[in-house]
Parts: sequence; structure tokens; C-alpha cells
Amino acid sequence: MPRTFEGHGIRFQYPDNWELEEMEMDPGWMVSVQSPDTAFMLLSMHPPELTVDEVLETTLAALREDYYDLEHKPIRQRICQRPAKGYNVHFVSLDFTNTCWIRSFRTRRATVLIMCQSNDLELEQSEPVLRAILTSLQLTDDSAST
Repeated sequence: MPRTFEGHGIRFQYPDNWELEEMEMDPGWMVSVQSPDTAFMLLSMHPPELTVDEVLETTLAALREDYYDLEHKPIRQRICQRPAKGYNVHFVSLDFTNTCWIRSFRTRRATVLIMCQSNDLELEQSEPVLRAILTSLQLTDDSAST
């Protein structure tokens, strides 16, 4: 039976054997769900003054600091019925190839960043779960809509 997270104007479902952690940031807010293995999804809300491109480039730059040989491909998709921009990223860590999806979109109150990651040994199992979490994502606060 899946669990449901609801707060800060968002709702999503996640597997009951995944761990959820919520934290305040300065400025902003973040929630993450972690699989029993290494896969995870992180969702953070940033001030609306930050653009989607700024949030994406900052995230990509942070990944590059740790994984200088990363490869990335620009992606566009719809999340919560909104146009989202992002990158599909691949890098090596601890001798494992990792896949990371970075996506961002705007609401009236925030610029939203979503990052999903799994090492490729787990990807066949974790990718459908991560995609299901993203599919279940809803904005629950009407003032958060664009």
C-alpha cells in the first residue's frame, strides 16, 4: 500500500518501504524519498525570483563539481500539467553508472526542482517506481498554480 505525502501545496504517493525526509531550507523547502537501496527522489521549492534555468544550471553545476565527466541531455516534459525543462544526466560514481533526471517548473509561489536518481544496476526496478511517484505528483494549493 503506498503512502501519501501532502504539504506545502503538493501531494504525491511513494512506496511504503521508502523513507521520507522533509526539511526547511533558507530560503525554501525540500522533501526527499529514499528507496531501501540507492534510488531517490528529491523535490525542492525555491523562491519564484529564481528562474527554471537558474535552478537547473545551479543543480547541474553542483553535480559537475562531484562528477566532472557527467553527460547530460536537455529534456522537456509536462509535470503537474505544466511545461518542465530539465536534463537527463549520466555519471560514474563508485564504479557504478548512475542515471539522474533533473526537472524544473514554475508555480505562482515557487520554482520547483525535482531530481530522481538511481544507479544503473537498480534502474530496471527503480525507474518505474520513480516515474510512478512523478505521475502521482499534484499541486494541491490553488494559489500555487500558474
